[in-house]
Amino acid sequence: MSKMDAQRDVLVLVDYQARLLPAIHRGAEAVAAAVMLADAARTLGVRVVGTEQNPAGLGPNVEEIRQRCDTTMGKMHFDACADGLPALLAEGRPAGEPVDIVIAGCEAHVCLLQTALGLLDAGHRLRVVETACGSRRPSDHAAAMRRLHAAGATLVTEEMVVFEWLRSCEHPAFRAVLKQVKAHGPGS
Repeated sequence: MSKMDAQRDVLVLVDYQARLLPAIHRGAEAVAAAVMLADAARTLGVRVVGTEQNPAGLGPNVEEIRQRCDTTMGKMHFDACADGLPALLAEGRPAGEPVDIVIAGCEAHVCLLQTALGLLDAGHRLRVVETACGSRRPSDHAAAMRRLHAAGATLVTEEMVVFEWLRSCEHPAFRAVLKQVKAHGPGS
């Protein structure tokens, strides 16, 4: 699989809903990683799409995520593909061209997993940001990552994504993105 590319990738943030996050193991860390990714994506011109599971019942994504998304799609299926995510991701692209997707979200073993598997089934290249995903139990998170890897997704961290998007310290946005990475670093 080739390197991630800010010119062709879309960032998908799945179900970082405020009502769910208190129950997510290391939920605040997953949100912080997703926020840093979304900030870098926006700086580099990468489209950011959010999803919300049953928003009428579970409420919206946390504001830190919601405000960074170019669009947020409500859904009722655990797999956002069943509610139209592939068509949303294809908007503005040549017909039939697969979309390269960087994805993260909650719960890793339910909505994130099923959405990622649906995107893989639809023929998309997929990178799952393991460090920005969460589940209530660490064992569910680990099982989801193993299953996604076995299904063909590439597991990455948020810094892997950001520095591949940048490619070089000579990138015009390097200093701005580096500042975002440092602000997210240990102890932040």
